Amino acid sequence: MSQNELQRLKVIENAVGGRISVAEAGQLLALSQRQVKRLKRRYRADTVAWVRHGNRGRKKPWRLAEAVRARIVQLATEKYVGFNDSHLAEKLAEVEGVEVSRETVRRLLRAAGIKSPQKRRRPKDRSRRERKPRMGMMVLTDASREDWLEGRGPLLTLIGYQDDATSRLLAARFTL
Repeated sequence: MSQNELQRLKVIENAVGGRISVAEAGQLLALSQRQVKRLKRRYRADTVAWVRHGNRGRKKPWRLAEAVRARIVQLATEKYVGFNDSHLAEKLAEVEGVEVSRETVRRLLRAAGIKSPQKRRRPKDRSRRERKPRMGMMVLTDASREDWLEGRGPLLTLIGYQDDATSRLLAARFTL
């Protein structure tokens, strides 16, 4: 039994016993009062089967047929060796007539123990410049030419000066 099912069981038991209201149970389970009443009708004290979802254990109706799944794995290991997931999905659609998404191909191949042929690149080392230790040792300057007056005047350039050590704005001025 999952954690959610156990919580549902306890909350509905309390609602049936009258220790909490239907509205409180709905808030605890994030359900409407109507759904809580439906669960109270299904409640049986002698078993916990009423908590489980009706579709538990059933296969999804849109699941790929086992023959198609096996064929995709076979093609990936024989005819299309070395193809990445996206390329394999494209080739399956173009050449083999099997329309599946890249994610489905990825899931099938990983479940079969087939890794992606793409190598993960090591991230590049980036080193940041150390900030200056004292205020005034380095002043950064930046300027941006914008329509600061929103069409009510000429284009202006804002020039700003910022201290590197403290990130304090030292000065800012608009110029034409």
